Amino acid sequence: MLKADVAIIGAGAAGLSLAHRLNGHVPGALTPSVILLDAPPGPMRPAPRTWCFWESGPGRFDAAMRAQWRHLRVRPPVGPAIEGDIAPLRYKMIRSDDFESLIAQDLAPSCNVQRVEATVDTVEEAPGGPRVLMTRPDGSHEVLKARWAFDSRPLHSLPAARTGLLQHFHGWFVRTARSVFDPDTAELMDFRTPQAADGLSFGYVLPTGPREALVEYTEFSPQVLTDSGYEAALRHYAADVLALGDLEIIATETGLIPMTDAPMPQRAGASVFRIGAAGGATRPSTGYTFAGLQRQTRAVAAALRQGREPLPPPAHSVRARTMDAVLLRALDRGRIDGPDLFCRLFSRVPPTRLLRFLDGRTNLLEDLSVGRHAPFGPMLRTAVELPFLPRRPFP
Repeated sequence: MLKADVAIIGAGAAGLSLAHRLNGHVPGALTPSVILLDAPPGPMRPAPRTWCFWESGPGRFDAAMRAQWRHLRVRPPVGPAIEGDIAPLRYKMIRSDDFESLIAQDLAPSCNVQRVEATVDTVEEAPGGPRVLMTRPDGSHEVLKARWAFDSRPLHSLPAARTGLLQHFHGWFVRTARSVFDPDTAELMDFRTPQAADGLSFGYVLPTGPREALVEYTEFSPQVLTDSGYEAALRHYAADVLALGDLEIIATETGLIPMTDAPMPQRAGASVFRIGAAGGATRPSTGYTFAGLQRQTRAVAAALRQGREPLPPPAHSVRARTMDAVLLRALDRGRIDGPDLFCRLFSRVPPTRLLRFLDGRTNLLEDLSVGRHAPFGPMLRTAVELPFLPRRPFP
């Protein structure tokens, strides 16, 4: 039987971030023993993916950063682009394989964090802490006894919600035959894509050089597309909208992010907690997760080092989640024009304030200053009806 103070289940962004924060000795603080359980290579491990977020100044994971930008651009369906300088913030992109390599390098000489490759079968409550039952790659079974367990694996099903949309996307890492990209500017939302009747769509361009970029097609809608549907939409965006010309596809990525007002409980047992997307780190209205899980894991690591109960705090405030619930419901019911709303916000709100708003870092007065640019009637109607709506299983 293995034993540790802390069991971290899953070595994605949340699990690796928590292990990284608990690695090593901090003067005047506890040094818990940690076992990080990583799924063996195969279907349990997610494909490489991209995480984006914004922050000011140097960051904890800058060594894994693929690119960063201080200029953002949003394009309406017609008309001139909306551009903004977000200094002192930077919009940063990290690829998961770079992030994993950085954390692996830091954890390799660790005296208190051990990585174990195994498939977790069950997490059981037991006196003194949870028991994690797992299967090793050779088929042998083992038990890990811990004081605390943090589970970052995706939920099998989401809690009931009043509204549920899906953010789904398909992207290409491309290299073009000629210089077509502005390396200094990230194209955050390009609404020059065909707009569906039951949602919204946009393009997303993150250039890493004059001829290299991540180009994505994204939808907020109730249903995902077929593989051929994503390919057709992305080819249309790359060829007809961006006019990229001849290009080479270096790599691809596909993602699906639930956008829901379902409450995501952080506690899964007396000593078992959820972190990451499974613990509510995703901002429902945007799909951004990386910054939220950093707030979670920072708080958890501080509590463990101080000997306190390490219940992860909500990654987003009640006020932020309430505003998200109103927005999602209004979008889902077709009461507001999504492209018009986002373009209005980016054109009328100072970009740094809007990004802090999207990250849940604004105060009430700032929230009101942003909210006054949203359609008042539809949003008010939606806010009034929300408390009376039943929660239903997420589709």
